[in-house]
Amino acid sequence: MRQGRRDGFREFAAGRSGPLYRSACLLASGDVHLAEDLVQETLGRMYLLWGRISRIDNPAAYAQTVLVRAFLTHQRRRSAGERPVGEFPESGAPQAGGPDPELRVTLLQALGQLAPKDRAVLVLRYWEDRSVEETAEAMNVSPAAVRTRSTRALARLRGLLGGSLSELAAR
Repeated sequence: MRQGRRDGFREFAAGRSGPLYRSACLLASGDVHLAEDLVQETLGRMYLLWGRISRIDNPAAYAQTVLVRAFLTHQRRRSAGERPVGEFPESGAPQAGGPDPELRVTLLQALGQLAPKDRAVLVLRYWEDRSVEETAEAMNVSPAAVRTRSTRALARLRGLLGGSLSELAAR
């Protein structure tokens, strides 16, 4: 019984680590070290709950909620503003026809200038494609707060990017 539960969690963790890491990178504005820490903390919390996981309707969505809440908790700590490096690490040579690294860095830098809750709303609503209600539940706020925050966060993001986004996307 225990071995089956462990195997089930290993399978879940292997299948969800990639999507959790991508979301964590967006939340952390490209800070891969913080993203790894957030994913590790999320999977640790999920492991503790794994025996009761049958009561959770959608474990993958619940893991995303745990990730967002871990991120928001981290941002409230005094040491959250510390950055160990000033530049993004190289991720290898750009692939032909793949995502534009310059566009990616520009977007991550702009996301990094947003408030943590604004970042969380944008990642959940537009990257994870969650509904307003799901986002509200994950962030522990009302749906009206999600709608207001997402509208304001998008406006701020557009203001930060200015014409640079259209210039980068046109290449």
